[in-house]
Amino acid sequence: MKNFCIVFSVLFIIIATVVCATALSSPKTETEYLRIHVRANSNSQIDQAVKYEVKDEVVKFFTPYAAECTSKERAEEIIRSLLPEIEKTCDRVLREKGFDYSSRASLKEEKFPTRVYGDLTLEEGMYDALIIELGSGTGDNWWCVVYPPLCFTSGNGNVKYRSAIVDIVRKFFDK
Repeated sequence: MKNFCIVFSVLFIIIATVVCATALSSPKTETEYLRIHVRANSNSQIDQAVKYEVKDEVVKFFTPYAAECTSKERAEEIIRSLLPEIEKTCDRVLREKGFDYSSRASLKEEKFPTRVYGDLTLEEGMYDALIIELGSGTGDNWWCVVYPPLCFTSGNGNVKYRSAIVDIVRKFFDK
């Protein structure tokens, strides 16, 4: 029985690896990404600077939740539930920095230009996105990707990924 379990586990890992490699090697479509867009109040130097401070705090706030994002749909679900907290995070930074305007966070479809993130190029198109507008939201903006979590990194700058397959195998061998 023990040999059967070992053989089954090895076969499962091999099949799962092939399936995952195939899925990862095929290009994703616009519908498989969830982006983030932080719009500054204006293009003034101070509004642009606070935009990055807000972005840093939103990334810090959302990073623990990013580990729960096992699909784009799950990421959207989590973000929807956190929209009030995301706005509170943004507004706290704005208040601390002496700004009298607030933020608005929403989840909607929006057109994005082609963007390159390291080895990943996302073509121009319509993408679902977390949109954060600071004040009037008419200034230059910052873009990234929520799912897969390209913006939500560990302290060393590497993206944190979790593998459901590895979790299952670990649970199996921990018993």
